[in-house]
Amino acid sequence: MTGYLPEVEAIAREAGALLMRHFTRRTTFEYKGEVDLVTEADRGSEKLITERLRARWPEHDLVGEEGARSETGADYRWYVDPLDGTTNFAHGYPVFCVAIALVHKDGRLEVGVLYDPTRDELFSAERGHGATLNGKPIHVSTMRRMAESLLATGFPSQKRHANPNIHFYQQITLRSHGVRRAGSAALDLANVACGRYDGFWEFNLNPWDTAAGALLVQEAGGRVTRFDGSPFRLDSREVLASNGLIHQELMANFKEIFAGRGLEELPSVKEYAKARK
Repeated sequence: MTGYLPEVEAIAREAGALLMRHFTRRTTFEYKGEVDLVTEADRGSEKLITERLRARWPEHDLVGEEGARSETGADYRWYVDPLDGTTNFAHGYPVFCVAIALVHKDGRLEVGVLYDPTRDELFSAERGHGATLNGKPIHVSTMRRMAESLLATGFPSQKRHANPNIHFYQQITLRSHGVRRAGSAALDLANVACGRYDGFWEFNLNPWDTAAGALLVQEAGGRVTRFDGSPFRLDSREVLASNGLIHQELMANFKEIFAGRGLEELPSVKEYAKARK
């Protein structure tokens, strides 16, 4: 499959420019749930992207985060995240992106484009053709040990009390060179693809969060699975991505944490206060 990237890249850049116009004037936002934010920038970006995609490929289905839907059973479906990192965006924190992916109805990832307008970084991938950043080939890192690896994760904006990731965050932080939490799953995956991170994991993600980034990692030579190593699917709701070299070690650590083995206890407040004296 060829011929998609130039046009999709142009659409992503156009949507990114729209986001930056809103960002510089600190657009207003509202809640679409108890803590889930949505801004006029999200809606404007999705409208722009979906109009462009439908005009160019009317035979394809489409699913957008903010409600755009066209599901006819077509062979191909676009997944659109018009603004990944909305909370960052709404607070003026410059870590967010546009993510667009094309997926075959059998789940095969075909095209992934991610644009970070604050850094003017355009990540692109097409199945079987590698991954690029601003037109130059990218590859995952060559780190072989989790203890020396820089990893990334994320936390949900809703039902945080029901999400176990804080325990994984603590344990993996202790067992690695560090864990970053930037607030954009799509960008986290792109940063694995270009070697800035050695791995990334997160619970309860949606297809529009992961489709473009997962293809970037795969085409950059990395590995993307579920936590137990089973094949990653867009409906998996969990993702474990890495350079491939530390993947087995990551999975072994996840297995231990799920089983409650070898866990470091948090120091009590009294112990911490005593240590400070």
